[in-house]
Amino acid sequence: MKVIAINGSPRKKGNTSIAIEKVFEVLGSEGIETEVFNIGGKAVKGCTACSKCKENKDGLCVLKGDDFNDIFKEIYDAQGLIVGSPVYFGSLTPETKAFIDRLGYTSRAGGFLLKRKVCAGIAIERRQGAAMTISQINNLFMLTRAITIGSIYWNMAIGRGIGEILDDEEGMKTFKVIGEEMAWLIKKIN
Repeated sequence: MKVIAINGSPRKKGNTSIAIEKVFEVLGSEGIETEVFNIGGKAVKGCTACSKCKENKDGLCVLKGDDFNDIFKEIYDAQGLIVGSPVYFGSLTPETKAFIDRLGYTSRAGGFLLKRKVCAGIAIERRQGAAMTISQINNLFMLTRAITIGSIYWNMAIGRGIGEILDDEEGMKTFKVIGEEMAWLIKKIN
């Protein structure tokens, strides 16, 4: 059993990474393998609505120049998915948006390849925007027949500087519970 995480922050070891690692701690203690892909700060292309994925029906994108197809294959083989993004001007990072648009389109065209995967969106905010960011991530899960995991509060934490989310006790507990819920459900399903 495996959970893939997408870190949409340009800071590979920033607050989004800390949040993902908190979830991974719990998953690892439950015997679930984990892997993170850092897409933030990379040159990525958004969906062009070319519809080639609808013709090919393989769950892959015809756009070249980034690692998305390799990541898609890993996600399709996994039992769970976490998508994390810091809040940029009240929304996702552009890389995260490009990723979820292309993953959503290709996975649906390939026969709903995210169907029944256990998924969670995570957002890190300085002052506001986490609810919108989580909602945008959850749109991916809702439109691809995935199972969305919640926690004791919104799947978010507050912090600007690297490591500041560690001071958000409720946020850190929220990530711990996400891991518990994901592990429990993945084991039930599998």
